[in-house]
Amino acid sequence: MSDDELPDPDSEPYWQGAASGELLYRRCGSCDAAIFYPRSLCTECGAPDPKWAVSKGIGKVYACSIVHRPPPSFKDQAPYAVLLVDLDEGFRMMSRLAEGDAESISIGDRVQVVFNDGPDGRPTPYFIPA
Repeated sequence: MSDDELPDPDSEPYWQGAASGELLYRRCGSCDAAIFYPRSLCTECGAPDPKWAVSKGIGKVYACSIVHRPPPSFKDQAPYAVLLVDLDEGFRMMSRLAEGDAESISIGDRVQVVFNDGPDGRPTPYFIPA
């Protein structure tokens, strides 16, 4: 594994949470913004050192796309659904539908997070219908 594949200091707690089955994000102590993907500065007001919080992992599909022609490393998984999910805590993240027919998910559907092994073998958040 090369250095650019390792979690950076800002995201390492996020990946440790995923390994424990928790979806972590950051919350600004100054403006209360929900911050995802983890950063050391608030993306809204620039305040340093937002605090870690645990998401319930429940949200609504904001957008979805069905991948029929994937990159070679995912060829055996097609078709699959890529989702943008608005989590109830106020942040949006991209992931995939973990199971079921890729055509079965729609914008506005409620989903919940599950953790499966990702392409690199470490636990990664995916979503299933709620």
